[in-house]
Amino acid sequence: MTWTVTRVLRDRDAGLYLAAVVVSGFGSSAMWLVSGIWVKDLTGSNGLAALCVFALWAPTLVGPLLGTLADRTRRRPLLIGTNLALAVLLPALLAVDAPDRLWILFAVLLVYGAAGAVHDAAESALVAAVVDRNLLGDFNGLRMTANEGMKLLAPPAGAALYTAYGGARVALLDAVTFALAAGVCALLRVRESPPAPDPATWRARTVVGARYVLGHPELRPLVLAGGTTMFFAGLNGAVIYAVVEGLRHSPAYAGLLYAVQGLGSVLIGLVSGPLLRRWGERRFAAYGIALTAVGVGARAVTSDAVALVCSAAIGAGLPCVLIAAYTAVQRRTPGPLLGRTAATANTLMFAPNALGLAVGAGVVDLVDHRLLLPVLALALLLALRPLLTRR
Repeated sequence: MTWTVTRVLRDRDAGLYLAAVVVSGFGSSAMWLVSGIWVKDLTGSNGLAALCVFALWAPTLVGPLLGTLADRTRRRPLLIGTNLALAVLLPALLAVDAPDRLWILFAVLLVYGAAGAVHDAAESALVAAVVDRNLLGDFNGLRMTANEGMKLLAPPAGAALYTAYGGARVALLDAVTFALAAGVCALLRVRESPPAPDPATWRARTVVGARYVLGHPELRPLVLAGGTTMFFAGLNGAVIYAVVEGLRHSPAYAGLLYAVQGLGSVLIGLVSGPLLRRWGERRFAAYGIALTAVGVGARAVTSDAVALVCSAAIGAGLPCVLIAAYTAVQRRTPGPLLGRTAATANTLMFAPNALGLAVGAGVVDLVDHRLLLPVLALALLLALRPLLTRR
């Protein structure tokens, strides 16, 4: 574990990237939680509060188009500019003090999500260019660890700040973290040439990334397995409160289950680099999916101890296919296509998660979770099919 961290941190640029992820990730995790609480307090509406998550995820649906921007400009200035733009935009939320001004919050969240899609595409492309090829698996694992670690630390801090001072102060905190992340990105030692002129239309450029992902014999099975896994993960996520109810706890107990799941993700991120080198991307992803399926199915057992172990198993298993897919995209995609390809892969893997959440919300009240979870576990194994197909 220490060896993995050391390998990455010895690379100056990789260490700076991770520092930027930690800094901006803290503010983002706090803001994502607080936005829903803010809307709920102003309106009393659960539906409007849920729209905050939708507003943040909606731009992912046009991720391939947004990713094209990352291939038409130099990536480091784009990362700096995106962070600074959000730092300037977020103080607009100081004006949100009544229900009739919530449109400002939703508009900011939409821009937030779109900027995030561009940022992730540019970051993935730039990381592949400056981080040693053999370190990509380690870097992506540690990036997952950093993100999940911030999800454990930032929400309680954000909730406490919101309770004491209100949502506007959380927005200012997030703005400061983006400004700091821009400063860290400015320290990167990257030499980039301007992209070559491309006479093709934006539509044609966007389609190229999708064709590359779906036509590549190594990327297609990993990305499709990731999308299938995330769909069933969404269904499983919708069942969490039914599991808590079955355990005879209050809804707040779900927070403990999510924290344990996050801890599992933190731990797998620390060892993903060595495991990827040992097993390869397909086997690493397949073992992770299998572990996730076991965790989902065993949640049907009404036991606190089993529920906690299952949460840790899901947290450790679920990121494996994502880390494997991201690493494969970075290793096997030509630099000029990497922004579009990474954005396309991101959309194909995460859009199904939103669909799974929606379907699960409709099913959970109709089917007993003790019957539904084993079925989900068996269905989740379908995600293994693309990985088991002969190359």
